[in-house]
Amino acid sequence: MPIASGSFDVNLGPLDVHDGAPAGLGRLSIDKQFSGGIVGSSHGEMVATNDPGAEFAAYVALELVDGSVHGKAGTFWLQHKATMLRGEGHMDITVVAGSATGELAGLTGSMVIDAANNHAYEFDYLLPE
Repeated sequence: MPIASGSFDVNLGPLDVHDGAPAGLGRLSIDKQFSGGIVGSSHGEMVATNDPGAEFAAYVALELVDGSVHGKAGTFWLQHKATMLRGEGHMDITVVAGSATGELAGLTGSMVIDAANNHAYEFDYLLPE
């Protein structure tokens, strides 16, 4: 599997939650600028919860990446699911099947993010021949 690696800058912004939302639920906008193997931007939304006293956190998100992967241009959706309990975390970020367009049509893959290292990423992916 080819690997695209690099880093991204991210801006997270608070969004309103619906009137009946439980305490501890938050929504954020996601805006990123990628460099390295992925060049481009993304925009999306995150729903998250955390409780510092209980030492847990979780989020789900969708973001649309618009740019190129190793020079092939198009768009694709990434789906995020992440949890943390007492400092131990698990993150699952995958390409939404069938969502890629342009030269990236048919793209599959998954991403790992190292937030502590300048938002470094590694994107393992496959493109059809």
